Amino acid sequence: MVGPPVVGAPVLSPVVQIGQAPGAREAGFARPFAWTAGKTLFAWYGRIGVDESTLRARVYMAAVCRCFPGKRPRGGDRVPSDDEMTRCANWLNAELELLRPRLLVPVGRLAISRLLDCARLSDVIGRQHSITLGRRSVDVIPLPHPSGASTWHRVEPGKGLLDDALQLISAHPAWRRHVAG
Repeated sequence: MVGPPVVGAPVLSPVVQIGQAPGAREAGFARPFAWTAGKTLFAWYGRIGVDESTLRARVYMAAVCRCFPGKRPRGGDRVPSDDEMTRCANWLNAELELLRPRLLVPVGRLAISRLLDCARLSDVIGRQHSITLGRRSVDVIPLPHPSGASTWHRVEPGKGLLDDALQLISAHPAWRRHVAG
C-alpha cells in the first residue's frame, strides 16, 4: 500500500461513514473522498439536504484501509488484500469502540462486507440493518461506491435502492439530531 495514511477530521459523532480505501489523489488533499468519487458522494448527500462541509464537520469518516492500495496492472485501483485489511482493522475497531456510533454508513462493497454479508449489493442497499458491536446494537445503512467506473447506482435497481438508502439515512434519529439538525 502507498502512504501516507488518509484519515477524516477528528469529529465526535454518532454517525460514522466507512469508506474502502483512499484513491490515488486523496493523500494530496489529506482527506477522504476528496476527488471524483467524493463529488458524487457529496452530491448524493446534497439530495437529502447536507452539503460537503457540513458532512465533514458532523460525520466521522473512517475507512477499511487508510492508505492507497495502488493501481491494478490493467487499470483501476487495486483491491486491498485480506492481510492488508486485517492489519488496518485495529484502527477501525478502536475508532468504533471510542465513538460508539448509532449509525454506520459503509460506502462500497468492500466496506459493506466488513459489516454485513453482501453477496449482491441489491440485497443490502436500500435497507436498514442492525449489527452488534461489542454489546451494543448499531444501525447500518449501506451506500454503493460512488466511483465513476461503476454504473450500479445509475441504473435500476441500483438507482432506486440508492434513493431508498438516502431516505433511510435522512430519517435516522442520529442523522436528524447530529447531522441535519
